Amino acid sequence: MLGISFGDIFSPVANVTSIRLLLSVVAAFDFEVEQMDVKTTFLHGDLEEETHVKQLEGFAVKGKKELVCRLKKSLYGLKQSPRMWYHKFATFVRGLGFTRSKADHCLYFKLIGNCVNYLVLYVDDMLLVGNDKEIIQDLKIQLSSKFDMKYLGATNYILGMEIKRDQAKRKLWLN
Repeated sequence: MLGISFGDIFSPVANVTSIRLLLSVVAAFDFEVEQMDVKTTFLHGDLEEETHVKQLEGFAVKGKKELVCRLKKSLYGLKQSPRMWYHKFATFVRGLGFTRSKADHCLYFKLIGNCVNYLVLYVDDMLLVGNDKEIIQDLKIQLSSKFDMKYLGATNYILGMEIKRDQAKRKLWLN
């Protein structure tokens, strides 16, 4: 339908204050902190409403230029794509047993015995924080099984912040 106003087109992103606080926990308790990136983020979203687009230039069927294409998946450029991506991600992560923070909807945590894990999402950038390397490794495998992910290793740079760490002294610097 033409003329529909999409009210829910936003997607939450992690608060930089939450990231800084979590990095202070990393330094204070000598937690592991790793980073992943979601490839083709907005293509993972599933559309909730029927959506049509004009035929793309160069791909239009001759003699049928008035026809439109019905989308089955989210695309870059759609106003609802960020929201659809976040919804799919949040549903998956909660299915893994993570709880969403009430203060920051892109901060998730999970307790497994004495192990604590945090996951922070900023659109397609993700920090994985915890006190057990094996559990973080399992989380990376689970995320990669659902989404096309790129492992970036130990976190050195995120959201314009350069991170330097001295694990022996339990210190961390942000620039």
